[in-house]
Parts: sequence; structure tokens; C-alpha cells
Amino acid sequence: MGQTLSTGDTIVPAWNMAIKSNNITEGLIFHSDRGSQYASSTFTDILKKHNGSIRQSMSRKGNCWDNAVAESFFKSLKVEWVYAHSYNLRSEAELSVFQLIETWYNRRRIHSSLGYKTIEEIEIELYNQKIAA
Repeated sequence: MGQTLSTGDTIVPAWNMAIKSNNITEGLIFHSDRGSQYASSTFTDILKKHNGSIRQSMSRKGNCWDNAVAESFFKSLKVEWVYAHSYNLRSEAELSVFQLIETWYNRRRIHSSLGYKTIEEIEIELYNQKIAA
């Protein structure tokens, strides 16, 4: 979480965290809104470094439904966690949000859009399907 909205302070560190904990496989689609950080040459060049294995997808202009999953996630994050806590330091907030996502949201919280399964259960199913294929 950067202190400014520049690509280098926000998107690039978030991207680096994401790829550190997940394997990038052929056919990965990175979807975002049309924000300037995602459209910047700094970020698009990072995606291009993966030799075409990542396809960038952006929402259609003025269509909030294209990014509904991300919007839903951030609503849940705020309502279920952030508003219920207070932080004295930015580092406390960063650690708290990280722990929420990694220990609860992905592993224990069921999602109606995933057939009332956790994200971790879906990832395991997809991994097992890939191995079996």
C-alpha cells in the first residue's frame, strides 16, 4: 500500500506481492478497471515481461459491472474488517489487512459466487483438475 497513487507506489508493489505467492501460468488474465496506474507503460511493460503468458483485460468505459468482483471484495474488506478496527500506524493496517486476506478471506470465508466454497477450495480443485488433465 503506497502513500501516493502513483503506479510505483501502488500497483507495482501489489503486483510483486501477488506473483511472489502465486504461480503465473499460461493464459493468466489480469483484469482491472481503466485506472491510469493499470494503463501506464510502467505497469503494462511489467506484464509484457512475462512473454505473452499474461493477458491484460480492462473494464469497458463507464461499465461498473465489468469489475464487480473486485468492487465486491473491497466492500467486504471494508464492512467486515476495516471499519471494525482502528490503527495507530500504517504498518499495523497493512499487516491486519494482509492477515485478513491470507488467513480468513481466502481460506475460511465461503463465497456464494463460488458455490459456497472458499477460495482455497476452488484453487485446490482447479489445481487437481490441471494435474488430472
